[in-house]
Amino acid sequence: MNPSDLPELLELAQLIQLAGAHLETRVLCEVAAGARRFPVQAFLLGSTRPDAPAVGFFGGVHGLERIGAQVVIAYLRSLVMRLAWDETLHRQLETMRLVFMPLVNPGGTWLGTRANPNGVDLMRNAPVESKERVPYLIGGQRISANLPWYRGAAGEPMECESAALCTLVETELLGRPLSVAVDCHSGFGLTDRIWFPYAHTARPIGHLAEMHALCEILDQSLLHHRYKLEPQSRQYLAHGDLWDHLYLGADHRPGSVFLPVTLEMGSWLWVKKNPRQLFSRHGIFNPVIEHRHQRVLRQHIAWLDFITRAVGSHERWLPAGTQRAHHEQQALARWYGRP
Repeated sequence: MNPSDLPELLELAQLIQLAGAHLETRVLCEVAAGARRFPVQAFLLGSTRPDAPAVGFFGGVHGLERIGAQVVIAYLRSLVMRLAWDETLHRQLETMRLVFMPLVNPGGTWLGTRANPNGVDLMRNAPVESKERVPYLIGGQRISANLPWYRGAAGEPMECESAALCTLVETELLGRPLSVAVDCHSGFGLTDRIWFPYAHTARPIGHLAEMHALCEILDQSLLHHRYKLEPQSRQYLAHGDLWDHLYLGADHRPGSVFLPVTLEMGSWLWVKKNPRQLFSRHGIFNPVIEHRHQRVLRQHIAWLDFITRAVGSHERWLPAGTQRAHHEQQALARWYGRP
């Protein structure tokens, strides 16, 4: 497969050459899209110690939302270019692990579809069933692959792309003192949102205090940021969410915290500023005008770098004891309306 078939794969091939031995590359699986075959790749930097904190960056789960993959690749590029001169980065990488899966769904990206080439929405593909009412279709459906938000046939294994993502998270992120997974999407509302589990239930997660502490240092450090951090359940519920599945399956023993978050870029704002984008599927989910595209990359790279620094310095802010109870009480009041 010629990587130039997809611009994202071409750029990743260039980064592999630039990074040299610093960057470990893995092909997790291959997917077919018609006569084409595409690799699903992971890229790893930093410490190989199993007790090192880690961050995973994921993009391109939905093929239409190319800006998600582009944000992840832009951050990886910034790190690769800094390897040549940034001593602080090298020291940082000695103590933490960085994992990148920038293009989870290359087949869907090639075809210009939300789903993968089998018609399955990878973010509805996990074996998680909501016992609460989910919105029709958007919450996940098993009626037909010809309709959006198709989960796949009941009882079938997860799609290879979903399974590859889960295996990467299980082997590289889980079981560490702190790991954060950042999944970059677009297409919801006028506001950039940071969602955390759950999607299948309105119940709070077990690490609500840690999520609130992360939100607090975000508010303190990135002044005037535009992100709204909240549980996904505040917007809608869904079956089959991969991050719910991985969080539920994690070994939440004391001293090990896994926090998956989803960056949901508010693409309606791009459409509002340029209504002509409504006339293309690509334009609904991605910034089309070049200066706006560059601004989006700059903005979100700063947030991804904040997450990296926060995870690397987790011992300074992760709450414990009475502090943890205080954060949980604040979180319940902020996100769940509980006194």
